[in-house]
Amino acid sequence: MFDFGGERLRLNYPCRWVYKVIGSGQEQVRQAIDEVVAGYDYTVTFSNASKTGKYCCLNVELTVDSEAVRTHLYRALKQHPHVILVL
Repeated sequence: MFDFGGERLRLNYPCRWVYKVIGSGQEQVRQAIDEVVAGYDYTVTFSNASKTGKYCCLNVELTVDSEAVRTHLYRALKQHPHVILVL
């Protein structure tokens, strides 16, 4: 569940989930995603890039079986050295 100012978001698992992964260099961000979600059936799509092309955002969509799995993947992506931000 998520807390949004007193309201809780309830998810029914398994469910499809999308992470927005931001980092510098599309290849490096894609490598980070591949390392973290290896073993899952996932898709990666390009979302956006900075004007200079230094930073990019990729979407990662996959099915998560539980809140524990969803949170674990979020933290693992966030801690990867090629990743700046995960939404």
